[in-house]
Amino acid sequence: MKYSLFYLLFLPCCVTAQLTMEERIDSLVMSQKQLSGVVLVADNGNPIYYKASGNREFAKQIPLQVTDIFELASVSKQFTAMIIMMLKEKRKLDYDDLVEKYLTIPYKGITIRQLLTHTSGLPDYQEVMNNFWDKTKVASNKDIIEYLNKHEPPSQFEPGTKYEYSNTGYVLLASIAEKASGKDFIEMCREWIFDPLEMNSTNIRSLAEKAATPNFAIGHIYVESRREFVRADSFPASDYTIWLGNRKGPGRISSTAEDLLKWDQALYTDKLVKLPALREAFTPMILSDGKLSNYGFGWELPTDKTLGTVVMHTGDNPGYSTRIVRYIDQHKTIILLSNNNFPDFGKLVKEIEKIF
Repeated sequence: MKYSLFYLLFLPCCVTAQLTMEERIDSLVMSQKQLSGVVLVADNGNPIYYKASGNREFAKQIPLQVTDIFELASVSKQFTAMIIMMLKEKRKLDYDDLVEKYLTIPYKGITIRQLLTHTSGLPDYQEVMNNFWDKTKVASNKDIIEYLNKHEPPSQFEPGTKYEYSNTGYVLLASIAEKASGKDFIEMCREWIFDPLEMNSTNIRSLAEKAATPNFAIGHIYVESRREFVRADSFPASDYTIWLGNRKGPGRISSTAEDLLKWDQALYTDKLVKLPALREAFTPMILSDGKLSNYGFGWELPTDKTLGTVVMHTGDNPGYSTRIVRYIDQHKTIILLSNNNFPDFGKLVKEIEKIF
């Protein structure tokens, strides 16, 4: 068989270029000496880089696997937002409904849309619970709402006037979802998102369920005086994850990189909600003064458009750092999961973008 000179010269270059991209990413990731986690980089849903480094548990020197499960922390918020979006499509609620239509709270005039976009002005529920809650008990959304009503900490600002990240808003969103649907929020996540997308390793797990999961990546914090990583749950700073262990909405989802890629790919389709609804989720909120907040429905919206439309979110829990970045126009994805609070994910993303 005869081949043109162009074909003979061009094909090896393509193969080399493809290998070079993977090798360049690998060299970059392996240079992050403190990283314990999983890095997945995908193009059109196909992983072009997918590796784990570090330890599932440092004391026992158990190596991490790409299939290990991590706490997502605030990356969970995009799933809470999706439940609200699905309820809207089912005509169970509307984005401009007032919160008091569903819940009794001392803060009036706040809409569901403002909860989704962190423009509600609500106070921090965790501060209230830290000051007044009996920490021998495990608090739920019902308890959080009860304490907001009981102690009435002041609002931060008038609803819709500015953006200020609010975990309280996402607690209320999960409770609104339960009120509007008559279903448990965790069951909705499983039945409406995790199961249909075959996200088989993804769930909202209790502490006991996490402990019983063999491939659960344990969060760690570096102790300078000991020059080693120590389990995050051995520090008092992580205790809130226990006494707030039944909260729903702002966090608590745990998952794998592979499952997050399934989620990412579903967001290019109408499998969960129609595409116009997704576009609205990726649209900045307009504040009352006409400025943009650069946050949609559970998604941060970077303003640098050199790579086209980009939506992303970060997450931080004691011992965990997570990030998902979706380059929608280019159909590329970066998923980063760490179980040792790796601090340089932002820099790592920028370097991977350069390789793109």
